Formats: sequence, C-alpha cells, structure tokens
Amino acid sequence: MADTREFDLVLFGATGFVGKLTAQYLAGAAPESARIGLAGRSLDKLTAVRDGLGPKAAGWALVVADSTDQNTLDELATRTKVVVTTVGPYLRYGMPLVAACAKAGTHYADLTGEPLFIRDAIDAYSDQAAATGAKIVNSCGFDSIPSDLNVYQLYRRSVEDNTGELADTTTVASLRGGFSGGTIDTARAMMEAIATDPAKGSVLSHPYSLSPDKSRDPDVGRQSDQALSRASTIDPSLDGWVSTFVMAVHNTKIVRRTNGLLGWVYGKNFRYREVMNAGKSRMAPLVAASVAGGIVAGVAVGAVLSRSSAGRKILDRVLPEPGTGPSEAARASGWFTMKTFAHTSSGTKYVATFAGTGDPGYQATAVLLGESGLCLAFDTDKQPDLAGVLTPAAAMGDTLTDRLRAAGITIEVDRA
Repeated sequence: MADTREFDLVLFGATGFVGKLTAQYLAGAAPESARIGLAGRSLDKLTAVRDGLGPKAAGWALVVADSTDQNTLDELATRTKVVVTTVGPYLRYGMPLVAACAKAGTHYADLTGEPLFIRDAIDAYSDQAAATGAKIVNSCGFDSIPSDLNVYQLYRRSVEDNTGELADTTTVASLRGGFSGGTIDTARAMMEAIATDPAKGSVLSHPYSLSPDKSRDPDVGRQSDQALSRASTIDPSLDGWVSTFVMAVHNTKIVRRTNGLLGWVYGKNFRYREVMNAGKSRMAPLVAASVAGGIVAGVAVGAVLSRSSAGRKILDRVLPEPGTGPSEAARASGWFTMKTFAHTSSGTKYVATFAGTGDPGYQATAVLLGESGLCLAFDTDKQPDLAGVLTPAAAMGDTLTDRLRAAGITIEVDRA
C-alpha cells in the first residue's frame, strides 16, 4: 500500500454510540503523529464529536461519507491506509464499504457479529481483497477477539512446548455488561435476511459455514452451541453450571475460520465450543435452563415476527432503538473473563485467559476495535502475510496480542 495516502486511519461511524467510544479511545491511544480522520453522514455531528475529544484530536480531519453512496465510500477508501467501521447492522449497511476497501487495497476492521454478512463478504470480495493486498478483518470487538486470540495463543504455546495438536477446546465466558439497540438491531437484520431467504439459515446452523475450504473441514462429529451442564464436565477446577452463550454461534465460526485460514494448524481433531458461566447457587440449573430456553424462544419469536411488515412494526415498538446503549456508570462497572480450556493430542492440558474491565460490548470493545485499527495501520510489517477477508488472529496474530496486553487486557496461557 502506498505511503502517500492522506490518512493512516479513518473511523467511519464516529457519531454513533460505539463510534464515539472508539473515537475517545483513539484520542488517547493513537500516536501523536497519527493521521486520523472521522467519517460519517453529518458534518455538524462529526464536528461535535471532534470538539469533545480534547486538544489531541483538534486537527483530525472530518470526512462526509454515506453507506448508501458508493462514490463517497470509494473516495474514502482511496484516501486512507485503514478504515475502522462501526456502521451496522453490517448486513444492511456494510457491504459497500467492504467493496470500496477491497478495490482500493485498503485495510478494514469492523465489529460484526453477523455470520451472514461475513459469508457474503467472503464470496463477493475475498479474492479481490487478496489481489489488492487488503486485509478485510471482521469481528474486531468483544465478538470475537477474546475467543479468537485465546485459541490462537493456545496453539502458539502448544507449538512452543511441542505438546501436539489442539483437540477438545472449550471457552467459558463470565461477564457483566449491557445490550444496546444496535446489538438487537443486528440480530433483527439476520432474522429478516433468513425470513427472505430461508437457505441462509444454514450459515447460522453449520459450524463450518465460514470455512475457507470446505473440502478440508475436520470430520470431528457434531458440534453444538447449546449447553446446559455442570461446569466440572469441562474441567475439574470449575464449579457450578454452564449454559448457552448467546454469541457462541458466531464466535465459534470465527475460531474455526482462523484455523482454516492458517492451514488447519490447530489440528485434524480440533473441536471447539463456547458456553457461559451460570453460577454456583442452588438456582443455577434453573437459571441456566432459562437462559438457554430464552435464547431459543427469543430467536424463534423474532424470526416469526420478522416475516411480515406487521411483525416488524411490533418489534420496532418493543425493542430499543439503534444508537442507544448502557450508561457511563454501567459501562464502567462491567467486566469480562474468557477462560479457554484445551487438551492436546499428547494429553497436555492448558487454560488461556482473556480478561478486562469495562462493559465488554462497549467500553472494552472500543479498546479492541481501536487497537485493531492501530495495528493494521502501524504494524503491518510484523503481521502474517495474508490478505483477503480474514479473522483477527489470522490477520494480526501476535502483534494484536501484544498491543492489547499493553492496553491493559490480560492475555495469558498456563499449563494445567
């Protein structure tokens, strides 16, 4: 990529809820010399965001661009090394920017938790991005960096220790955080897409639907994201119960795609799943069952309502609006710990930990996305030599891990 581009990084969607948080993070974390731009539809709103970021951001450029205007996105992509985008749901608004970046050879990072969007991006633009040298990196927030980097670092440790390939591997999520209108709108977008084209449902249900080469998918039997069991079945050190983790259906696909992109280095018997910690109380089994049942019921009701205009109007009335999110106090009180338990083919056991403070979907996600953008802008010479539609671990690997550790995120692997 030419060094003559005007910007190192442009944040698209800077006036949205997560966009503002990401802009605030970049204002504190970016190098003084970084050439950063803020992009969105409204110049007035962009000006207001920049004015609230302090003196370091006073010279940042403002770029008017619209996800419905391909020309503005094409121009944006040619002006910068990296575009970081928070404009979702990506199924509705994201593909034109992917197209622009793939064509221009511009690196790209998003927050999508939408397998349908990623599958479409792979099919439409991965080859072109690979040809132009663009790294199109999906899921650079809480979905799915903790999952992806935990397993990647487990692999790196197993190679270092010469303990064989990864086999049964499970991530247990423990967290406190809130949901925003944008998160819920993302789920709605996928429901509506499946209602229009039921065949797309297989992208959600098949564990290897994001595989780069289906002919090489491991044959390890059924892998389900549904869970209701004692935690000790995962590892004797765990107590209490585990239940279905709402983002497992997406995160597990990202982890498996990383394995494929890296040449299936995790192993031919690598099996992966994710669950959520449901606690240790006497009520934990009931809570776990309620969570699992509630997720299934919620998806089913939403899918039915999404099939008609009347049903969509009902959802409009009862669900939070996009652009909303947890309060500052709620964001500050959040936390997350993702522990990944792995067995290798030699019988060695490891546990990887990815942990941090702040609401995982918002405050922590701003850190994860911001550092991903900075990594793509300034550390490309240290990254794997891959281009196309990628995952965080396949695109940035150890360089992103190092950045996140420096930013205060705990990322460690211990031999059990």
